[in-house]
Amino acid sequence: MTSERTSLWIGTYPAAGAGAPAGHGEGVWRVDLDAASGTLGAAALVAVTPSPSFVATHPSGRVLYAVGEVTRGTVTAFAVPADDPAPRPITALDVVGSGGADPCHLLLAPDARTLYVANYSSGTLGVLPLDSEGRFAAEVLAERGPVQVWGHEGSGPDASRQEASHAHFVAIAPGGLFVVVADLGTDELRRYARDPATGLLSPAGIAATLPLGTGPRHLVFAPDGRTVYVVGELDVSVCVLAWDRGTASGTLVQQLPAGPPAGPLGTEPGSAAGRRVLPSHVELDGERLVVAVRTSDVLVGYAVSADGSLVADGATPVPGAWPRHFAVVDGTVVVAAQVGDALVALRPGEGAAGWVVSAVLPMPAPACVVRAV
Repeated sequence: MTSERTSLWIGTYPAAGAGAPAGHGEGVWRVDLDAASGTLGAAALVAVTPSPSFVATHPSGRVLYAVGEVTRGTVTAFAVPADDPAPRPITALDVVGSGGADPCHLLLAPDARTLYVANYSSGTLGVLPLDSEGRFAAEVLAERGPVQVWGHEGSGPDASRQEASHAHFVAIAPGGLFVVVADLGTDELRRYARDPATGLLSPAGIAATLPLGTGPRHLVFAPDGRTVYVVGELDVSVCVLAWDRGTASGTLVQQLPAGPPAGPLGTEPGSAAGRRVLPSHVELDGERLVVAVRTSDVLVGYAVSADGSLVADGATPVPGAWPRHFAVVDGTVVVAAQVGDALVALRPGEGAAGWVVSAVLPMPAPACVVRAV
């Protein structure tokens, strides 16, 4: 029997930690996953580039985009060589500004004509049109950055993390007519009307206001477009919102803990150092919602009911530390354990725990996992 292998792109963080000067070991890596067994092939460093903490791929498979999560944020478009048995280096085509400080998330529009960039520290959203081959459009190259940059004012009750707007994640709402930004700093989902012909945006108010101190980080829409699930990084929660597709607005209907019960201000129970428990990424895997939780270093599962509500159904420890991001690839959960310097693969297991570890691959500070086309 021949095994089927799926290529993955891995973005990384500075190995020396947040705020370290760029160039200390980070880059873009490529890894193959055996979908049948959940094993990982050798990791290949294909580009050395500053703090590529999030990457996205063009549907052609010939262009890869990576943020540079630094103070003067950047987005780089890389040319990807044609299929080859061994991964080869990728080459930078163009580097442009991201429209703000510390870009942390990229979203490619479904028609592959626009790239949206969330800039965490500045709270801004950048809009980068692309040409038919996936390169930055002429107007982006002329500006050396986004053709639109949208900011936001506001704050939240957590003075250490919510002193201002912090755009953390971008999604296109069901129907394709609105873009939604998770703003960790203001406890809001910001809404922008999207022109389907151009991909350009215009402000359209607030799609949802979450409980004070939630700190929305990442979100995922249900396939039927009637529910959105939002990770609250600061209050260690998962919020379930009923979604109105016509108005592109959400109403909170349920809020659950993201993993073990949190102590004061989301600190880890029993932790002498008072370390904050920090939920990070969320994905739907069939009829199950999966959330990665840092510090506790677990994957938490929730069964999704017919009405979209959630029931917690177990947590699985992740080897290494700090599961920042993950992807569900053909039934295998591949986790970027940033502080643990490891890529971890988990397969479905028996009982409430949900998953069993199938592979652990050493790698410096992995920050995101994206399936290659």
